[in-house]
Amino acid sequence: MVTRVLVDNGYSVNIFPLSTLNKLKVDYERIYKNSICIREFDGGGKDSVGDIVLELTIGPVEFTMEFQVLDVAVSYNLLLGRPWIHVAKAIPSTLHQVVKFE
Repeated sequence: MVTRVLVDNGYSVNIFPLSTLNKLKVDYERIYKNSICIREFDGGGKDSVGDIVLELTIGPVEFTMEFQVLDVAVSYNLLLGRPWIHVAKAIPSTLHQVVKFE
């Protein structure tokens, strides 16, 4: 059971923090090494530890999803980005404010 899951349509990957992997006692042998660097909005980047494929159950629906494992300090336990949003056919709701430029 995982709490504090962030759904963010700005991310083109699903993120699984290494700290969450450790808490769930997932075997490191399930991580496939890769050479992917995840770029952030500010242009910085973080090298991926690797990718992992996991089964998720969200409500009554099951998903098989690929995640990039990152060794980062975050306030969430799991980030579901556009790959999950598209598979789930979800429509994330965000508050929009109209800004007028003159």
